Amino acid sequence: MSLEVEVVATSSLGDRSYLAHDGRVAVVVDPQRDVDRIVELAGRRGVRITHVVETHLHNDYVSGGLALARLTGAVYVVAGADDVAFDRLPVVDGDEIVLSERMRLTVLATPGHTFHHVSYVLYGPEGPQGPQGVFTGGSLLFGTTGRTDLLGKQHADTLAHHQHSSVRRLADLLPDGAEIWPTHGFGSFCSATQADAPSSTIGRERASNPALCLEADDFVGQVLAGLDAYPAYYAHMGVRNAEGADLIDLTPVRIADAAELRGRIEAREWVVDLRSRKAFAHQHLIGTLSFGLDGPMSTWLGWMVPWGAPITLLGESAEEVAQAQRELARIGIDRPAAAATGTPEQWARDESGLGELAVATFADLAAARAGDPPHGLPPADVVLDVRLAGEWRQGHLEGAVHVPLPELPRRVAELPAGTVWVHCRSGYRASIAASVLAAAGRPVVHVDDDFGNAGATVAGERA
Repeated sequence: MSLEVEVVATSSLGDRSYLAHDGRVAVVVDPQRDVDRIVELAGRRGVRITHVVETHLHNDYVSGGLALARLTGAVYVVAGADDVAFDRLPVVDGDEIVLSERMRLTVLATPGHTFHHVSYVLYGPEGPQGPQGVFTGGSLLFGTTGRTDLLGKQHADTLAHHQHSSVRRLADLLPDGAEIWPTHGFGSFCSATQADAPSSTIGRERASNPALCLEADDFVGQVLAGLDAYPAYYAHMGVRNAEGADLIDLTPVRIADAAELRGRIEAREWVVDLRSRKAFAHQHLIGTLSFGLDGPMSTWLGWMVPWGAPITLLGESAEEVAQAQRELARIGIDRPAAAATGTPEQWARDESGLGELAVATFADLAAARAGDPPHGLPPADVVLDVRLAGEWRQGHLEGAVHVPLPELPRRVAELPAGTVWVHCRSGYRASIAASVLAAAGRPVVHVDDDFGNAGATVAGERA
């Protein structure tokens, strides 16, 4: 049997983990914290997990590696240069890890995303003449590379030069047909840009990846110029992973009644509505915040909520709450303070506690700015763009106010008086922003539309 490499995707965070096996034994690469998915997959394949390996100490999620190794009795492999608080097999450049008679890994030092980043080349029965592929973590990605500023802006230039050298080393050592299995690039802010394909090989990257097509200084300049903000919770992930995380507790969250929910809202706690943004706009509990599971809820909530603040989850079902609980645990928010399921009518003590949001399109915004708001919508006194700085620089509406979404809770008072029409790129972040503004008592209209529709309807967009 040839070796199998199976992807365990975490789309909500934009990452991939891997289970590679020969039909009997398996190695897990860069596991997310909720390792039950991987254990279940190994069980279905009838393989025993003997090794768990990390390409680097992750900045965007809490690793499940230590917990999985302890659960399965597997050897836990981490770069020897990383300072960690637990026992592991420390590896350095050139080390070989024999997994079975048919499968082994070799370690390649590939600094860039972090100083001590390593990649693992997977060999099958063919031996050194036929590497099947390479697990590249945050080094060589599909059409891009991992970002280089997560350890501090002061290191970004140095690490970008390392990244360029590391990617070229991989291309020099591996044949064109070798598969590439990265951890980042599928939505994670850990990548410089996002993946340009669902899969790739060394040969494909050789022809198109900037690190392999540009000289070092040009590559470094391009990478550094393209870096934008990244989630604030990243500051806690590396520390947590160096300490080592135990198994997560996914037992059901305590249920809160309407009186408790109102008390938490009045205390200005984060009471989060997990329903879709359309459902939230139609009706919601006044003072709650919209972080729908129809988008990257954990990324934006983890970015915006003060670290350690109590979070209460509202969902239509226990399954929705459990999903959110799992996603938050992946970034180290372990136990929500409380939860409630059902409908806004059930969460409110009376009808006075219920609210709704006005929703509009960019065509509606154009009409409102022209002095003729349609469908009884209020005037557009303020147009608020909550996209990130890089998006704003690429093009924005003339006269709009720019406050990136993560900064909005502390900057609401800076906004001019009047009704705020808020937009983003697709509507999801604007829904969050609209709920923040509504909770602060501001009249608001949620522009739930694709920004690509703005150019034809709103004058002044800059290319």
